[in-house]
Amino acid sequence: MASIRDVARKANVGPATVSRVLNNSGYVSEETRRKIEDAMRELNYTPNELARNLFHKKSGIIAILVPSVSHPFFAELVKCVETELYARGYKTMLCDTFREKNSEQEYLDMLNRNIVDGIITGVHSLRIEEYTKIDKPIVAFDRCLGENIPLVRVDHALGGRMAAKLLLASGCKDVIQFQGAKSVRSPSDIRHIEFERVMKENNAKVTSVELMWNRFDSEYFSEVTEQTMREHPDIDGVFGADLLAVYCMKAAIAQGRQIPGDLKLVAYDGTYVTDAVTPGITSIVQPIPLIARELAGLLHDMIEQRPIPQREKLMNVSIRYGNTTIGKN
Repeated sequence: MASIRDVARKANVGPATVSRVLNNSGYVSEETRRKIEDAMRELNYTPNELARNLFHKKSGIIAILVPSVSHPFFAELVKCVETELYARGYKTMLCDTFREKNSEQEYLDMLNRNIVDGIITGVHSLRIEEYTKIDKPIVAFDRCLGENIPLVRVDHALGGRMAAKLLLASGCKDVIQFQGAKSVRSPSDIRHIEFERVMKENNAKVTSVELMWNRFDSEYFSEVTEQTMREHPDIDGVFGADLLAVYCMKAAIAQGRQIPGDLKLVAYDGTYVTDAVTPGITSIVQPIPLIARELAGLLHDMIEQRPIPQREKLMNVSIRYGNTTIGKN
């Protein structure tokens, strides 16, 4: 394998001149540049990307931190973010924090050491102080990590109200909602608060089922929904993230309940799984491609040291009607 010294000898220049061409730094005449480029082609020389990145203090790599890539929402988000980053010249390093206890901290350390150029994070197992003490490009999704870290999220309050109105319009009076662990605060908490408020204002009963922290696997979702449906045989409505709604519907059908006659369901996220089942589930849809574009764009601007005039980007949700509710509201 040819080295930089081999290229220098072939072009009859010094290694430092070859280095300036490779790093596009300092003056090199056009004639000398052509000689060096010709020598690299003849020798089939491949530049040491790691060395170049260390020189420029950029790796061209972005770390994406998500709780679990097996979760349909995060799987779609990662796919879209990766596409957006690639279009901006970056490669992606994926961090699934579901099983690795210290992985979130390790990726922050990688950012401090310039191994990655920036982080897009949708997890928060560390204290906020661990993020705020880092003066490097970080963008958060659905996690408030301090005033200096841009946040992208949807209008969860609107989503909660929409879900409640859909179930109320379908005649629901006794509903279950599944919500994340209360020990972890997130902007998404407001959707459950708004959902419960609207339902109770309309004299409907709401039972909230709190999920375990950092459990996103199908086995757990299947177990918790089956137990919930056994313990609450008289409920007439369900509100929860996509997989929870799917498994609730599965458990209800196994009990001989009719959908939407006996039980109405509204899912939150609106990923492919709500269309992949029969009947299709009415969903509050988060605009994942638009979220990904905002996350990638904000991080790119931070890396390029462009001003970020808006520290929080709020995006709307929408309704996609399926066959698990009655009528349109």
